[in-house]
Amino acid sequence: MRKLLLLTTVILVGIVFIARLFYLQVYGGYEYDIFEDSAIKKEYTYPKRGYVYDRNGKLLVANQPSYDVMVIPREVEPMDSLELIEFCNLLKITREEFDKKLERAKNYSPRLPSPFVPQLSKSDYAVLQEKMRKYIGFYIQKRSLRSYQTTIGANVLGDIGEVNRSIIEKQPYYRLGDLIGKQGVEQSYEEILRGTKGIKFIQKDRFNKNIGPFQEGKLDTLPVPGKDITITIDSELQAYGELLMQHKRGGIVAIEPNSGEILAMVTGPSYNPNILVGRNRSKNYTKLHYDSIAKPLFDRGLLAQYPPGSPFKVINALIGLQEGVVDEHDTFSCRMGYYYGSRKLTGCHHHRSPVDMNMGIAQSCNAYFVNVYRRIIDKYNDAGDGMNKWAKHAKSFGLGDFLNNDLSVGRPGRIPDGDYYDRAYGDNRWGSTYIVSNAIGQGEVEATPIQLANMAAAIGNRGYYYTPHIIKTIEGDTIPSKFTTPKYTTIDRKHFEPVIEGMFDVYNDGTAKALKVEGIEICGKTGTAENFAIIDGKKTQLTDHSIFVAFAPKDNPKIAIAVFVENGYWGSRFAGRMASLMIEKYIKGNITRTDLENWILTHSLENEYAKPISGEPFKINGETTLQVIDNYAIKLEEQEALKQ
Repeated sequence: MRKLLLLTTVILVGIVFIARLFYLQVYGGYEYDIFEDSAIKKEYTYPKRGYVYDRNGKLLVANQPSYDVMVIPREVEPMDSLELIEFCNLLKITREEFDKKLERAKNYSPRLPSPFVPQLSKSDYAVLQEKMRKYIGFYIQKRSLRSYQTTIGANVLGDIGEVNRSIIEKQPYYRLGDLIGKQGVEQSYEEILRGTKGIKFIQKDRFNKNIGPFQEGKLDTLPVPGKDITITIDSELQAYGELLMQHKRGGIVAIEPNSGEILAMVTGPSYNPNILVGRNRSKNYTKLHYDSIAKPLFDRGLLAQYPPGSPFKVINALIGLQEGVVDEHDTFSCRMGYYYGSRKLTGCHHHRSPVDMNMGIAQSCNAYFVNVYRRIIDKYNDAGDGMNKWAKHAKSFGLGDFLNNDLSVGRPGRIPDGDYYDRAYGDNRWGSTYIVSNAIGQGEVEATPIQLANMAAAIGNRGYYYTPHIIKTIEGDTIPSKFTTPKYTTIDRKHFEPVIEGMFDVYNDGTAKALKVEGIEICGKTGTAENFAIIDGKKTQLTDHSIFVAFAPKDNPKIAIAVFVENGYWGSRFAGRMASLMIEKYIKGNITRTDLENWILTHSLENEYAKPISGEPFKINGETTLQVIDNYAIKLEEQEALKQ
């Protein structure tokens, strides 16, 4: 009986052990992860980051070698005082910084490598590498930093910087100390430019000494270099735009209408991209980030949502024609503004009256476009239905929504619809007279410069556009089809000609006739947008913004452009001059209107930007902005009369 009991006990214990082993290996076991094996050292090899070229093949961004001092905290052996002082001197850090960096590395992972002192110079590396064997737990890792072959296009090109913990959590490819594209094309095309890291697995013994490749290197991988890309930017045009924008704030966006390729994307003020490379990157970035007045990191061409002003009038003209509420021959009177009964809803500057569509565009008549706009809205029994129809037409030009492009930042602008005003005023409690400011690009309408440039491209193409994009070619690959597929507006092609004639006459006999360029047929539209800010708790009207949109030549245009200059007085003063110069630079390659160029380069708006602080009044030689516009138009007419 005892023998049977003993045998039974042995069998039961055996069954229990077998069952437990089966559970641990089949159900309770875990898959072996080489990256979690502390006996295997992982050494990464970083690939060459892809180069960036402009549309003409000019190299804009290359690479330069960089050396990071890495640390594996658990392998660090204690140093005596002299060794520690020597090491700190070699790294050009203090003892306190040493302790802080080591503690940060321990918090990240005691057994994984992390950057201790990144981005050593070549000279520092040359001195340090000979002595690294003395400092157990530390080693030098080579990688590439960006080398900008230009001083322009910081907002276009972007930069690279270290990943943070939130990025690592979302994208396991990256580890502490890795670099990632932060802005511009570096961010948009990060996965293409970065390539893929290589890795070596090295076996260590129980004394933590390297004993050779793990599994004879069968699991090791080589780095895959990033792909080179060519962007659509014309670096010469970009540089010229940045030159014109010096001492001014605003944005310039130029697009090739027949492809949607972005030729220039200027923001002012800007900065030299080279200051965000190397060990001073963090310090320099902080300075740029905390400049809350000039905002050099704020890409005004893509992010600034402004009232589009008078350039938006051409959209209302096209909608009016499409909706059949007006034709190019209909006229309206202008008594220095639009009157609703005895009440003046909007002012206007001096010009001839009555006004047809051509003159309305050429002379930028507010009264004409308020009449057109009201007819569009009032065509429908319900103002909300009229607004929805109007908004649908406007949005078909890429306004009021993201353009679905390949740029790292952007904002949608705003095209209000019926629901917008129902929320503001209540259902059926508003009508077209409440919202006439939309007729002239003020009110609730907002647009970014890139949207206005795209609008100009759609008009120049007679009713379609290609999604604006920054990528031209990718090494060994093709660009997405969404950039090569045209998008059509809701306006019939036949309606564009009278509007284009009006924009052409802006240069011939309108608000930009002093800005003509010999040999180039330019179609444009000036704009002046009211500008307000809260100063000392009060809404204060500042100097108006200067706006200009254009395309050229008139037929088969090669360039469409939008220029927005903050506090630039009126459309033809700053923005119009700059647009004409940019068009001539791109089409001719040289400047003949040196009078316009000299004026722009010698006139600054820094004094205007200082007025909210200085307390100076926002007036021009004692006149209001509207008076100056009136007088300017009168002077142009007088000059033309004298010529005749």
